[in-house]
Amino acid sequence: MISHGIAAQNRKARFDYKILETIEAGIVLKGVEVKSLRLGRATINEAWAGERHGELCLFNMYIPEYQGGVLSRFDTRGLRKLLVKKKQREQLFSAIGRDRNTVVPLDIHFNERGLAKVTLGIAEGKQKADKRQAVAARDWQRDKARLLKNR
Repeated sequence: MISHGIAAQNRKARFDYKILETIEAGIVLKGVEVKSLRLGRATINEAWAGERHGELCLFNMYIPEYQGGVLSRFDTRGLRKLLVKKKQREQLFSAIGRDRNTVVPLDIHFNERGLAKVTLGIAEGKQKADKRQAVAARDWQRDKARLLKNR
């Protein structure tokens, strides 16, 4: 059970995208969704943020149904409204409009007050060559650390 800390993380986002800027946003959830999220079973690997009816929403985020005896059902992959200030919302909407930019959730966490927050990244898609360079750099750092350790 997670009282505060990271509930879900998108580790592949930093590999697939170059993160230009991060913004923290609140997320509108029902009580049962929060209970399920506190168990740490949510998935945001395929999620993305976008505009719907002038509001910022999170699409394709998976929160499994809570199995704690509560009969309340919810859409496990439904869209969830994100809460940001107007200036930040306009910044995100303009970033979405630029070519090759998208808004991806990097993690979902609970702050010290127990509120669910989403860290959004304004991201630019990486090309295949950029990904290969990232893998090569990561492998070199691992090998370098191994060589220095064995000295």
